[in-house]
Amino acid sequence: MPDVQITLQPSDDAPILNRNLYGHFAEHLGRGIYEGIWVGLDSEIPNTRGMRNDVLAALKQVGIPVLRWPGGCFADEYHWMNGIGPRESRPSMYNSHWGGVVEDNHFGTHEFLDLCELLGAEPYVCGNVGSGTVREMSEWVEYITSPAQSPRADLRRKNGRAEPWKLPFFGVGNESWGCGGNMRPEYYADLYRQYNTFVRTYGPNKIERIACGANTADFTWTEVLMRNAGTHMDGLAVHYYTLLDQTWPPSGSAIDFQEREWFSIMKSALRMDELITEHSRVMDRHDPEKKVGLIVDEWGCWHASEPGSKPGFLYQQNALRDALVAAVHFNIFHTHADRVRMANIAQMVNVLQALVLTDGPKMLRTPTYWAFDLYRVHQGATAIPIAISADQYTLGQDAIPAASASASRQGDRIAISLACLDPNKGRTISLKGLDLQSIESARILTADSMQAHNTFEAPDAVCARNFEVKLEGGKLEFELPAKSVVTVIANLD
Repeated sequence: MPDVQITLQPSDDAPILNRNLYGHFAEHLGRGIYEGIWVGLDSEIPNTRGMRNDVLAALKQVGIPVLRWPGGCFADEYHWMNGIGPRESRPSMYNSHWGGVVEDNHFGTHEFLDLCELLGAEPYVCGNVGSGTVREMSEWVEYITSPAQSPRADLRRKNGRAEPWKLPFFGVGNESWGCGGNMRPEYYADLYRQYNTFVRTYGPNKIERIACGANTADFTWTEVLMRNAGTHMDGLAVHYYTLLDQTWPPSGSAIDFQEREWFSIMKSALRMDELITEHSRVMDRHDPEKKVGLIVDEWGCWHASEPGSKPGFLYQQNALRDALVAAVHFNIFHTHADRVRMANIAQMVNVLQALVLTDGPKMLRTPTYWAFDLYRVHQGATAIPIAISADQYTLGQDAIPAASASASRQGDRIAISLACLDPNKGRTISLKGLDLQSIESARILTADSMQAHNTFEAPDAVCARNFEVKLEGGKLEFELPAKSVVTVIANLD
């Protein structure tokens, strides 16, 4: 008897897996923007219009669909007018949230939107509600999107951009329950309605307006926002970080840990399913037609910062364990794709669970990068609901499912992705439900140790590799190795 039995259950009304479930987040935090992306036109590091070429190439390969900026907590102290015009004339600012550093504002609106165009990603801008004004937010939207002869559109032209940009997503504040203003939900709901009114539509551009949602399990926040402002929004955000023992502040090393810490992190990651289920239940009471998307625009592992790194920069290494966490999240997002429309990992480069790390001119792809690469095939595909019967991975008196999985379809092409959460023992997988005719490809991400990670000396120690699986009578059976992520692409004809 196989350890894990998966039955594909195609449905005519299954949701599309929005490509934005694989979105990203880049905040003015540590070395995420400066050095990680922006090195400037005069840098010896090869760059395109100030953006480093090696990072651009890596991110383009993984297919970034949407990028959130400038924060995060930083968004509610960011004043966009300081980041436009000649760079040498832009005023510097003190980053009070992240490390107390002074930045020169050389990476601003034009640079961000240029980055999105270079990556082929849609921009998601987060506006300043905490310390900004309605006018400031309204004029930023005008500056970016208006084709008219108007003061802010004319200023954009003066600064070198004749045509307006497309701006499909705009966040009205960030974490307004905390760093964005320490507001009550009733107060923020009213403030959201006011600010949102002035996020105007200009020309053909259509903006989906995203309200600040709950911190983890604050279902009251979701209830109040949906009741008082739900008809005025296109999306409601929620933030949840995977923490050791699900406790704050973050603790535990990203690479120096044992099985207890591995298990704790996996259990914490699986909690995302419970949170989405409950937030969706609250939203369903007010929005049964699911017009408002649940936007998980901050998620990922938050470990203790690397020893010796600058306080407040949130720089952490990234091990195979983090890639398993990413796979678990993707499978959960797929399960809830009727409500979850976007998710943005925190963060893209050099911060928290990053896809890419840099050190001066050196760059590496993390194991999390390769998890994104393995799951890229699901972007825009139709979900295939699955029934999964899996044995348990136990540690002491506690237990979690040993495997996580999801599947999707594009025409006659089927993609199945699986993760084995047990670091010690593989599982035999049996998959049925569709008459598969051939295997197009299979790839795996795994390593000998739980702590395996890439370094600048060995940047490809942990990466996706080809994996052999076989079909027998239209059914797929294979051994899923311990602590691994596998994606199989099969064909029906």
